[in-house]
Amino acid sequence: MPEIARLSTTQTDFGERLAKLTAFDSALDEEVERTVAAILADVRARGDAAVLEYTERFDRVKAAHVAELEFPRRELDRARAQLERGQREALEHAATRIRAFHERQFAGSWEFTEPDGTMLGQRITAIGRAGLYVPGGKAAYPSSVLMNALPAKVAGVGELVMVVPTPGGERNPLVLAAAAIAGVDRVFTIGGAQAIAALAYGTQTIPQVDKIVGPGNAYVAAAKRRVFGTVGIDMVAGPSEILVICDGSTDPDWIAMDLFSQAEHDESAQAILVSPDAGFIERVARSIDRLLATMPRREVIGASLARRGAFIHTRSLEEACDIANRVSPEHLELSVLEPEKWLEKIRNAGAIFLGRYSSEALGDYCAGPNHVLPTSRTARFSSPLGVYDFQKRSSVIAVSREGAQTLGRLAATLAQGEGLHAHARSAELRFEGNPADKP
Repeated sequence: MPEIARLSTTQTDFGERLAKLTAFDSALDEEVERTVAAILADVRARGDAAVLEYTERFDRVKAAHVAELEFPRRELDRARAQLERGQREALEHAATRIRAFHERQFAGSWEFTEPDGTMLGQRITAIGRAGLYVPGGKAAYPSSVLMNALPAKVAGVGELVMVVPTPGGERNPLVLAAAAIAGVDRVFTIGGAQAIAALAYGTQTIPQVDKIVGPGNAYVAAAKRRVFGTVGIDMVAGPSEILVICDGSTDPDWIAMDLFSQAEHDESAQAILVSPDAGFIERVARSIDRLLATMPRREVIGASLARRGAFIHTRSLEEACDIANRVSPEHLELSVLEPEKWLEKIRNAGAIFLGRYSSEALGDYCAGPNHVLPTSRTARFSSPLGVYDFQKRSSVIAVSREGAQTLGRLAATLAQGEGLHAHARSAELRFEGNPADKP
């Protein structure tokens, strides 16, 4: 078994050890940043020509025109039709559940009218065009296509443009089928920083989008960070995380596998078990030792657990909840009796799984809520991807003639206090009246 860190809240240096364990070095790789900056500038300057060059260099795909890299809608439908029946039905069922959940998030416009006739409100509109980045080749995630595309479609986004690299021309039929099921409008077989640049700035063929969502490697993450402001982005995500709070009565094999489910993402992923039952922690440790050898990705899991995994022994479940709030994990499992009772103690988590049968893996694929979640303690102030990320809010203000008398005087007083005399005069003119209104 890998050497997994063991912490206890009785240790005098527990706080320091926990902070060190959960810290993630997000220092920028200077070489990656230089490369990405150059690619972004080149695509912005040369458009299609630069996209073609980088696609040939990095993905070994040669094309005379970017239009050749667009995947026709009929091919997406064909990929869906040709999928093995079980896979197609699983994707379609998952899509139905994801869509149904996100339809409940849809926010509508509203307004109210004050006694003097002044109307105030909020108008909700969808983003005009969104871009979806999807990793390509063998490392492809059709579930991410559904999780990113369906909220956009529910929100009413006018056009959803997906980019997915096809290294060596390798196309993943599950990803293409998922795009068809989710209703993606256009698909370009490009990837990397050049794809982010094309979406952010637009080229002669690829339309500029208003927001870019979706996961990617270090180059994609760096590119998204740099184009933010020109376009919106969902987030710059860190390594995957899971924290399991268990009272000791769940099968230890289940908990070991739940920890594995996140540790297998990569060596920087984090899996933590928190429990007041020291004997249970030992049983989970034995399960890990026995089950790890059966995992195809055991080397990645072992490295992740050794690098950032932990067993934390607490005095109580209440203390375990306090630790969860400090860690603010991407995924939190409350594998306890009366999980709803302990839910009241939780303030910071991307997704919360209640009870012994709510494995985090179900949330990744088909439960319904989004699996694009805040990481690296950002659950303290941010939320899962949702319909609201593809909607914009505009304030609506319609001041009546009577309302201008009251609001005008208020505004003029405040503006004069700030030394902004044109503001004050603009308000004063309204309560002095419109000459055209005079007899």
